[in-house]
Amino acid sequence: MKCPHCAAEDSKVLDTRPVDENNSIKRRRECLVCHGRFTTYEIVDVLNPIVVKKDGSRELFDKNKLLSGLLKACQKRNVDAKAVADEIEASIQSSMKQEISSSEIGEMAMNKLKQLDPVAYVRFASVYREFKDIDTFVKEISELKNTGF
Repeated sequence: MKCPHCAAEDSKVLDTRPVDENNSIKRRRECLVCHGRFTTYEIVDVLNPIVVKKDGSRELFDKNKLLSGLLKACQKRNVDAKAVADEIEASIQSSMKQEISSSEIGEMAMNKLKQLDPVAYVRFASVYREFKDIDTFVKEISELKNTGF
């Protein structure tokens, strides 16, 4: 880290504190050459993957789009849609993939909702899988019943 006073590259860290909900670190430093003090901030550089949609188009991953769909599915249910979206986003980030298909994201959401709340799951699946008629709903619900819900 270059000193802003003398441009020397040697400094020592005097104090380190997490800031911004533990998303960044504030460091108080002292230059070993001129003994000037300065503050630096470190943040994680998060790369948003590209989402490949069903029609082949591509766009940056947007957690708010995912959250919007989850909020609709979880309306009046005892499910924390934001926590589900956060977990899916973390999983996507940790996969280090540069591209991910929208179907992978949808499957991740459905698997999580299936574990948490069968009603929210069916609501999400009905939109995601584009249920066309009541028979599709009945089939999905009977499959849920057969798995123990």
